[in-house]
Formats: sequence, C-alpha cells, structure tokens
Amino acid sequence: MRLLDTIRGPRDLDALTDEQVEDLAREIREVLVADVSKTGGHLGPNLGVVELTLAIHRVFDSPRDPIIFDTGHQSYVHKLLTGRTDFSTLRQTGGLAGYPQRSESEHDVVESSHASSSLSWADGISKAFEMTGQGDRHVVAVVGDGALTGGMTWEALNNISDDNTRNLVVVVNDNGRSYAPTIGGMARFLNSVRTKQTYRSLHLKSRRAFDRLGSPGRAIYRGVRGGLHGFLSRFSGNEALYSNLDIKYIGPIDGHDERALEEALRQAKDYGAPVIVHAITEKGRGYEPARRDAADQFHAVGQIDPETGESLETASAPSWTSVFADELVSLAERDERLVGITAAMLRPTGLHRMAERFPNRVFDVGIAEQHAVTSAAGLAFGGLHPVVAVYATFINRAFDQVLMDVALHRAGVTFVLDRAGVTGPDGPSHHGVWDLSILQVVPGIRIAAPRDSVRLAEELAEAVRVGDAPTVLRFPKGTVGTEYDAVRRTHDGVDVLSESERRDVLIVTVGPMAGIGLEVARRLEAQGIGATVVDPRWVVPVPESVVSLAGEYRIVVSIEDGIRVGGIGTRIRQDLREAGVDTAVTEIGLPDEFLDHGSRGDILERVGLTPQHIARDVTAMVLGSKLPHARNAGVDVPSDTGAQPRV
Repeated sequence: MRLLDTIRGPRDLDALTDEQVEDLAREIREVLVADVSKTGGHLGPNLGVVELTLAIHRVFDSPRDPIIFDTGHQSYVHKLLTGRTDFSTLRQTGGLAGYPQRSESEHDVVESSHASSSLSWADGISKAFEMTGQGDRHVVAVVGDGALTGGMTWEALNNISDDNTRNLVVVVNDNGRSYAPTIGGMARFLNSVRTKQTYRSLHLKSRRAFDRLGSPGRAIYRGVRGGLHGFLSRFSGNEALYSNLDIKYIGPIDGHDERALEEALRQAKDYGAPVIVHAITEKGRGYEPARRDAADQFHAVGQIDPETGESLETASAPSWTSVFADELVSLAERDERLVGITAAMLRPTGLHRMAERFPNRVFDVGIAEQHAVTSAAGLAFGGLHPVVAVYATFINRAFDQVLMDVALHRAGVTFVLDRAGVTGPDGPSHHGVWDLSILQVVPGIRIAAPRDSVRLAEELAEAVRVGDAPTVLRFPKGTVGTEYDAVRRTHDGVDVLSESERRDVLIVTVGPMAGIGLEVARRLEAQGIGATVVDPRWVVPVPESVVSLAGEYRIVVSIEDGIRVGGIGTRIRQDLREAGVDTAVTEIGLPDEFLDHGSRGDILERVGLTPQHIARDVTAMVLGSKLPHARNAGVDVPSDTGAQPRV
C-alpha cells in the first residue's frame, strides 16, 4: 500500500518518520504527474509546494488553524493531504475543483482564486479569533511571490504590522514566477535574496561544520536550522524588505527541505505575533519536462504524455488568443502609438508576441490590474494608445479605474478581455461572465464582441482608432470556430447573418453566440416561423439599425454568454422603449449565479443556453403559450390551435 493511501487527514502525518515524509513527497509528485497529465490543470505550481504543504500540515492543525492559499491553484497537495485523493475527474463536472472549494472540505477556507487577497482574509480572521477569545488558534496564509506584486497585499501588511499581538503566519512561496518570471522591484529584491552569495556561503560553511561532527552534528544542525536561517538573513541583510513593517522575518528557507521548513514554521507558530516565513521553492520540482519548460514550468497544462510532457491535444484551428496576438503585432508595426499592458499574464493573453517584436512597448505590471488601468490612462494622456490585455474575470478588479480614470477623462484605451463568457474547468472565479453587465454602465464606453477570427481582426483595428473613449474587445477561451459571413451589413456596421422574408423573430447574437443563433433560426424556420439573425459587432452602445429592425418583428431574442441581469438584452429592451418600439424582448443568457466548474458544453446545457432549448422557448413565445408573448402581426403560426412545436 502507498503511504498516500493511509493519509485520510492531516493528523495522519504526525506519526510519520522523516524518511516516510520523504517517501510521501515522492509519491505525491508521482500522483500529480500521473493524474494531472490526464485531466489538465496546474501542475508546475503544485510540484513546487509538496514539502512546504507537508510541513504546514504537520505543524498546524487544519481546519482549526485555517490555511489560506494565494492563489488557490497551488492547493492540489493540500487536497491530497485532507482526504481528497481521487484526481481522476479534476476540474470536470462532478469532480474535484481546481481551486479550494468549501463544499468539498472543511479544510478549504477561501474559494476565490484572484491573487493578492489572502493577507486581507488572514488579517480579518486573526482579528476575529483574538476578539472572540480564540487566542490558541493560528492563521496561515500561503502567498506566491507573484501575489506580492498586488496592492492589496501591501495594504494588508500595513494593517497587520499595526497590531502585533495576533497568531498570524505568512508563508511566502518564492519560486521567482507567477505565470512567467515575476517582475518589478519586489521581484528584484527576492531574486537578490535567492542568489546572494553572502547567504549561500554562510549557509554552506555552517552545514559543512556540523557535518564534520557526524550524525550528532547533523541532528543539531537540523534542530537549529530555522533559527540559523533567521540569523543568516539578518547578517546578510535579507530582512531589509520587511524591517520597516515591524514584522518578524524568518528565511530564506530551502522550500524542499521539509525538516528545515518545520523548524522555521514551529518558530513562527510559537512567536505570538505576525511572522513572515520566506521559503524558496522550484516550480515543477521533480518532473524534468516541467523544469525544462522555459515558458512557465508547466504552470497550467492540458492533457500531456506523463513520460515526455508533450501535449496530447491537437487544435483544429488557431486560438482566439493567438489571433489577437498576431493582429496586435501587425497593427503595432503600422502604428507607433500602440503599447501593450498586462497584469502578470504576458503569455496567457498573447502579449508576449508583441513584447518579442517591440520589447520597449509592452509593460507587465505584475498582479496589479488597478495600476495597469490607471497607468494606461496616463499613457493615453501622453499621446499613446494603450491596449490592456487581461482575462475577463480580472477586469472586475479594476472597475473603478475604468470608470473614473479612463472613461471620466475620455482616455483612448482599448481593453482586450480574454476568456470571456463560460470558461469551463477553472470554476466560479474564472468564468468571464460579468464584464458585459459591469462595463456597459460606464459612460461613453464601446464594447465589441467578435464572432470569429475575421471579425476579431476587424474590430480590434476599429477599437484602437478610437482616441476619446474606452473601447473593449471580448472573446472566449479556446479555438476560433466557424467563420460566419454576413449576407449584408447595415449603414452602422451591423452584420445580417441570415434574413427571412417573414418578420417573426429577430435574433440578436453577441460574439460567438452567432453559431447558436443561426441554429435556432433554422429550427424556427422548420416550424414555419421566420427568423432573422444579426450580429451587432459593437454591442454597446446598441446600434441604431438594431432598434429600427426590431420594430419590424413580432419579438426580439438576444443571446449572450454573459449574465442576463443588466446584460446586452436588457440594454436592447431599454433602448427599444426609449425609441417608442413596443416589440417584446426576451433576454437569453446566463443566470446570476456562481457557475461551478465543468466543461463549457456541460455548463451551457445545464443553464439552457443551447439551440434546442432556446428554439423550444421562442416557439412557445410565438405561439403565445410562454411569456413574453410575440405580438400579433398577421403571422401564419396560429396561437389558438394548441399545436405543439417540433424542435
């Protein structure tokens, strides 16, 4: 039997010998490689935190001592040690989540996987423990070094340092990378700690001195290792970063020396005040293909060959991200005003290609979306046109800056939102479903949603030509699908994708929902219901021709992959009323709920965002058996025969 099979919870670790802990670490890495290679997921980060997670669980008593992961993608080992060993359906419908999830285990505290928030959580929890007389409980926050580039981290540290009586341990998991190498002054400081010869020399000399004393000497060395690290760090100046914050600093510690980590963590636990433990780890540890991967050490992988690390997935078409990346480079070659900005996601958003071509015109600001947006406003004021590329879910973090720094000042900034809509396996915090509802309330904003690669290139070029307002270009995760040519284009740029002589249903699709809209139209035509499908291309503001066309039809159906509340359909309905058009509108989109992880197809099926479900509902509306009712306009579909639709 494997050692891992005997671990049902963290306290099962207590009886293990040092040698068994080493064996368990090896088994965990083997399980991670074997299972994640089949399902895809965050492999590299978790290979790097095996010993660190073991040490935390051996020293602290989860869930009584809450452990908070920042970000949650480094929690796979934590899941294994808390009894969740079935990784066969990781990130799939009904399987384990790729991030901490309260419904899975009492050991999971914070579900949100947006970085840099853990210290604020830890600050609040530790304050609550102190105020409610629970002074024997500890709070542990595991912070990736990339998270230290986020402003919330420093806001939290400022408050934590003002109250030094709480049992709070901050573990900095420092592997020099978030997705790509961590950037900024913080990264340069930590890199100097990692490589400082003074520290390495003192460390190695002290170890050799104890080794000369044989087994007893090595035992003494292990016993004082944590304190030795603290002493050496002070001697070599490594604690300078935190000294002004008045927080105890222990480190740097070898993040793969489990015994040294335990010693340091026990010191931190017994200190009786906030402590920072600095552990240096290696992303992809123990798996050579990950270590050799220069891009991101297998930060996130799809299905791979566990022996070679080679991808087993084949793409039949280019990805949305790659199409954007190539088009931006092409535009930048013709327009020297264009600059790129991202928040620690240079490669995931495709900006790395522009950075390779124009290294001085791309800025990675770290995990600091708010700074990215306001900095972009400044760049626009200085005569440039910034393109801010982030995941759609992360623009939520910078809404105030979009509103007050960009829009209020009429700054020409283009926001490119990757992974918009239902993204699938990464779960609630990564679905990009809020951007349409949130951003359309910004005065003067213009939002484009391309339906295919041709329109992506077209709309990106249009967006960067706008110099007096924010523009947004949103597209989903994955490969670009079928190209849908228009039968005609209206005077204000709306593409009519299919047109029926019978003016029954006007279907307005948002971006890649065009394919679903066309299939719905075909199903309606089979019922004798005439349906026309249009793609506004620019969905905010609502084009004038969409409003005028709506007046010719019995009912308008909007289809979007954002939440219905405050979505594009709502905007269309409001604009119709303002224009005096009384055509009914039904808004089809996502419910205002946190969608669980699973495949995109499974999620869309569950919420009814499929051609079959939509066509059935719309047919019922035309027949008058479901609200909103289509208005009567002499259409041949009877409303009083009780006929059942064929869908």
